[in-house]
Amino acid sequence: RPPSWCEIHHVLEWENNGPTRIENCVMLCRPCHRLIHHSDWEVRMDGGRPEFIPPGWIDIDRKPRQRPMVHLLDIA
Repeated sequence: RPPSWCEIHHVLEWENNGPTRIENCVMLCRPCHRLIHHSDWEVRMDGGRPEFIPPGWIDIDRKPRQRPMVHLLDIA
């Protein structure tokens, strides 16, 4: 989604003294943001990139998922 449709999610929740810093925040669309707060999905940071961990009923191993890196075209 475009940034204007997104909300900021604190990986370590603000209520639990999670800092409002880029290293602790991830942009999520509104439905995904609600899903993280109201389901067994989890989000964590790995090397500055968010990983999304599905609930056990989706993936018994709860394998973390990342969005593939997007490479920009060089315009020379």
